[in-house]
Amino acid sequence: MEFDYVLNILSDHMEEIASIILFGIGLSTLLLHRNLMKKIIGLNIMDTAAYLFLASNGYIQGRLAPIIVDNVMDMEAYINPVPSGLVLTGIVVSVSTSALFLSLTVRLYRRYHSLDLDKIMMEYKKEVMECR
Repeated sequence: MEFDYVLNILSDHMEEIASIILFGIGLSTLLLHRNLMKKIIGLNIMDTAAYLFLASNGYIQGRLAPIIVDNVMDMEAYINPVPSGLVLTGIVVSVSTSALFLSLTVRLYRRYHSLDLDKIMMEYKKEVMECR
């Protein structure tokens, strides 16, 4: 009986669980890898998890997108448009920050010939010490 209850809870919240798992994967990738490309990928996975969470909580089964069709003015017929707007805005910001991070990574690679953050920091410290 308790097992069925747990299965019902898990199946009702599958999107939220998937977003939490994705966020954990992205966070661990961001924190544990030294490669800058892997860090950017981890950050993008975290972004995607947040968008999945917002979109899944904003959707209501059986309701329509908030576009007035056939003069239906009842608010109960539509989903909440705020999470969708937040997701779209977040995607635009995410693409912009990813492009910025990727361009900075290309510049760092051209200068230090490595994507390893530890090697880049060591080379940078050497440059700073030589300038003093």
